[in-house]
Parts: sequence; structure tokens; C-alpha cells
Amino acid sequence: MRLVLVAASLLMLGTAHAGDAVQNPDRLMQPYRGDVPGAALLVLKDGKPLLRKGYGLANLEERAKVTPDTDFRLASVSKQFTAAAILLLAQDGKLKLDDSIRHWLPSLPASTGKVTLRQLLSHTGGLIDYEDLMPPEQTAQLNDQDVLRLLSATSRSYFAPGTAYRYSNSGYVLLGLVVEKASGKTLQDFLAQRIFEPLHMDHTLLYVHDSKTVPNRAYGYSWTKGRWLRTDQSLTSATRGDGGIYSNIDDLAKWDAALYDDRLLSDASRKTAFSPHAKVTGEPYEASYGYGWRITGDTLWHSGESIGFRNVIVRWPRQHLTVILLSNRNDPEPYQTVLKIAQPFLAH
Repeated sequence: MRLVLVAASLLMLGTAHAGDAVQNPDRLMQPYRGDVPGAALLVLKDGKPLLRKGYGLANLEERAKVTPDTDFRLASVSKQFTAAAILLLAQDGKLKLDDSIRHWLPSLPASTGKVTLRQLLSHTGGLIDYEDLMPPEQTAQLNDQDVLRLLSATSRSYFAPGTAYRYSNSGYVLLGLVVEKASGKTLQDFLAQRIFEPLHMDHTLLYVHDSKTVPNRAYGYSWTKGRWLRTDQSLTSATRGDGGIYSNIDDLAKWDAALYDDRLLSDASRKTAFSPHAKVTGEPYEASYGYGWRITGDTLWHSGESIGFRNVIVRWPRQHLTVILLSNRNDPEPYQTVLKIAQPFLAH
């Protein structure tokens, strides 16, 4: 049935690139095939899955295969959901994007008084990376309150707010805490009630160490000294707003669909999220940054890297094309792979 769907969809796209479209993804996905940590790949055109496939293993120890149902740690792909939560609360009138972060989190030093939620969304707040503030003797995972304490204890910053760009996990951890303050709910419950449940993203959750388990969970691995070593968690894997969501490609297809209409975010909110607010610097790819999205040419995209996971979602909204690649391994970097996979499906 899936082959029929792919074939029919390729006919819709035109036959000139049909052979490439069928063959190239499997060739490009060769590193993920076999008894190795794998990946899930989804190509959506006009809301329909042209390719939907798992490669390799989600759990080497149990030899569990990756399928389209496999849940991966999204890492920084999570940031677009944190940004959406802030925008939803702005729509509700519960907060304003120009609010000072210190208005919501008053334990932060006076030096952060001019840092706004808008600046944190676009990585222009200048806050110190919490990774750089961790004590060298740290052995327990940091949680969001730990991050807040570390940031509250320093008056240093990288630059005056709004004057430059520097990618900031600290900023998105704080935004997650603002969601809790403004909504009166835990971040995981707010995301579930306002985004995941309305969209029937039934296998998506913000992971915390509680009774909820990740369904069909992929575990992360890194190639170390000639073998794959499980590296599923690090000292920074317990923070939430910057990268704690688990999801699968089918649920992310529902998220992608919602970004074309106003069932969650208003037209104004989506325009704000998808507009360039800062020029990205210090990163390997030329881009601007919106709110939880990088913007390059006609694409909206974001990568996500955590110990043992590398993911990317790339959207071509004008062509109604999206490619998502989720992987449970530290290598290879998937962004260029996705751009190559997309080529046969793009109108020329």
C-alpha cells in the first residue's frame, strides 16, 4: 500500500525525477541501515507522506527496529514547541513578548532587566550558556531550577540585549519556566493540553522523570573506540524548554499540518514565528532566526543535537513540502542529507 501511495504521489510531481525520488533516499540513508543505530525519514508533499520509513535499530541491546512509530529525543527541535507555547500565551493575553524575563523570574540579577521574552525567542538576549556555568564537579543532571539558580548567581552576559545573536539553550530553559508562571501549569502539561492533545500527537511528550514512559523509545548511541556505545543521557538531558520533547515522524506530520492554518497559532503569531528577527552567526549554515525556526531562503528549519541524537526538520512552505529525519546516533549530521533527499520532490 505504501508503494502505491509513493508511486501515485510521484506521478503527481511529474515523472522527470521519479526514479531519483525512489532511489536516492535509500542510497542517502545507507549509513543508517542494518544492525546499527538508525533513523526515521518522512517526506510530506501537500500533507501526504511520499516516503515514510524506518532504518536500522532503535535499541541495539534488544535489536528493536526503527519504525515510523519510534519516538526520538528531539533535542533542539523542541524549541519550536516552547516558542509556540509562549505565542499561545501571548494570544491568550497572559503575557507580552516585550515583557522583561525578570518580570516573570525575579530571582534573575538586575542586569537582565532589559532582556525581553522576544529576545530570548530569537537568541538575542545575551545570557550566559548554562553549560558554561556548570561546576566542574557536577555529577547529577541539571534541571530547569538548577539553570535558573546558576543564571541568578551571575551578572555576566555575552553582550547587551538585542545587540547580537548567540544561540542560547539558557534562554529557552527560562522561556519554559515563564510558560509555567504565566499558565499556572507545568510545562509538560501545558504542551500536552494546548498542542499535543488538540493535534492528536498521541505519542509525543515532554520527558521528565516521572511515571510517564516514552512509547517505542529510541535510545541514543555514539561511535566510540570502534563500537557503538549507548549515550542516551548527559548532565544536560533533564532540562526541558530547550530540548526535552520526544516524538515520532507521524506526530510531527500533524504538527507540520497545523503550521499551515490557525487551529493553534493565529496568522499573526505564525507570521511572527516565521519572520527573520536576527542574523545567525557562529553557526555553519547561513540563516536568520525566527522564533524556534531558522530561515534560509525559502526554507524554515531546525536541527536538534543531543548526546546520541541528531535530527532535523526542513519545511518549504511555498511548495508545501517537508522532510523530517530523526536519528539515534551522534553521526552523521542530517541537514545536508535532508536537502539532497528533498531535491527530486521540489518543483523546478
